[in-house]
Amino acid sequence: MDNSKEYERKCIELAFLMFPGIDETVDDLEIKYPERNLKQDAFVTRFAPSPTGFLHTGALFTSLINKKLANQSEGRFFLRIEDTDRKREVEGSVDLLTKEMQQFKIVPDEGVITGTKEVGAYGPYTQSKRENIYKTCAKYLVEKGLAYPCFCTPEMMEKTRKMQEENKIVPGYYGIYARCRNISIDESIERVKNGEKFIVRFRSNGSHLKKTSFVDAIRGKIEIAENDQDVVIIKSDGLPTYHFAHVVDDHFMRTTHVIRGEEWIPSTPIHLQLFEAMGFKAPTYVHLPTIMIKEGNSKRKLSKRKDKEAAVSYFLKAGYPVDAVLEYLLTIINSDFETWRNKNKDLDYNDFVVRLKKVSISGALFDIQKLNDVSKENIARMNSKQVLDNVLDWTKKYDHDFYEMLNSNLDFAQKMFAMERDNAKKIRKDIIKWEDIKPTYFYFFDKLYEDDLKEKGYMFEVIENNTSDKITKDVVKEVLKNYLNEYKEDFSKEEWFENMKNTASRLNFCVDMKIYKQNKDKYKGSISDFAGIIRMAVTNRKNTPDIYYIMQLLGIEKVEKRINDALNSL
Repeated sequence: MDNSKEYERKCIELAFLMFPGIDETVDDLEIKYPERNLKQDAFVTRFAPSPTGFLHTGALFTSLINKKLANQSEGRFFLRIEDTDRKREVEGSVDLLTKEMQQFKIVPDEGVITGTKEVGAYGPYTQSKRENIYKTCAKYLVEKGLAYPCFCTPEMMEKTRKMQEENKIVPGYYGIYARCRNISIDESIERVKNGEKFIVRFRSNGSHLKKTSFVDAIRGKIEIAENDQDVVIIKSDGLPTYHFAHVVDDHFMRTTHVIRGEEWIPSTPIHLQLFEAMGFKAPTYVHLPTIMIKEGNSKRKLSKRKDKEAAVSYFLKAGYPVDAVLEYLLTIINSDFETWRNKNKDLDYNDFVVRLKKVSISGALFDIQKLNDVSKENIARMNSKQVLDNVLDWTKKYDHDFYEMLNSNLDFAQKMFAMERDNAKKIRKDIIKWEDIKPTYFYFFDKLYEDDLKEKGYMFEVIENNTSDKITKDVVKEVLKNYLNEYKEDFSKEEWFENMKNTASRLNFCVDMKIYKQNKDKYKGSISDFAGIIRMAVTNRKNTPDIYYIMQLLGIEKVEKRINDALNSL
């Protein structure tokens, strides 16, 4: 290669011909986007999605780690939109993405806030608005002889690819297959002057036969083949490829840690070459494990096409509390989170400190059952007012009819949620997500209760099938008639239970479970069976919160009507 002054002059001439109107220099950009004034160990991290659709669960996982590491180190977390691939862009994606991130409390310190709003001194944070910045940097590489114009047509590229494939040659644009790499500088100048279309390629000095290495913050030293590809850095539309944009943006946005999926490991040698060519210090790379899901006895990648859990909108629509989802993701991020939670049951999960050394590299398994358990515990920690507020928010968006039912009598609704919750020694844990509320508490609402009866009928056979054959329809009728005569609304809990035991005993139900287990043949059933008949008549369910409190909340008129209706049905 000609390293003479004349060659350098011609490289500069070529750069100016390729990038007319680009007057800013890399030095100008260094002044415009200076080093951040943060403490020495602060993390500057980013989430940089493409606007191609919904927020993926894996993306939420990645953005949560980025935000946690930045915030806990007093650094900065920003959102950058990588929209240079116009063919893949989906209209409205940025608004949807930013909205879903906000719903999951992943609010950036700077960057893209909505589809129309950006904040921060290191913008624009949307790549399509940074075209001149990329061209300034590409121009610099051309001036240094480290990039060149490529005039190859798609047809020529396809022909080369087929030839490489047929001859089992490593595919790509490199070495002797990089036909525009060794075009003379004079020919390049002439062809650009003539208006010939071109793209811009990086001139790689690597060899795929050699190894290079870099240190990953969670994986340690990674050895990998050098990059020998003369990758495209500026496309025919004037916008950069991901490789080049990533390097330019993360330098001038002063990113300290690039935290991304492990699928980007093979591209890292390209990025490190570009950082070196530009004279930039490379950030620390952190390659996260892929979110996996079990399928039979094997595991596979969480799929947008196959798995409803792949989209964060699923969790919102199902009514998982946002904090429960984030807390569950922390169990995947750091292996010691559960130990921390068990020791700090009353602390906010945000108090947990994420450590890169504790991130597993063997694959992050998404377990819906474990999420359900975390969500149950999360809801169990809420008082009735918190539950009511959350349910109102959720039903207003996803079940307006039920929202109206709840909102028409807020005092009643809160009392309903207070059962076996507020000040209870043992809190009931039958709610996993907000969509469970309606099928769990439906019997408090006449319309829902009646709809349930129309759909399923009375389910007294559930009691019959789960006890002895002595609980026949006649026994059920006898229990309901007698109980109807004995029940008083002003009973205290103790009086109510004593009265129920007396009635049960008179009808030959055993009120002592130990005695009943030893002498089942002597009795029609147990006190539990007796209460189950009442419960079924009032709620049409076998398992509910304490039936005494349910009846107190429903009121004597509804209780009597439901028992009478049940009797009539028999």
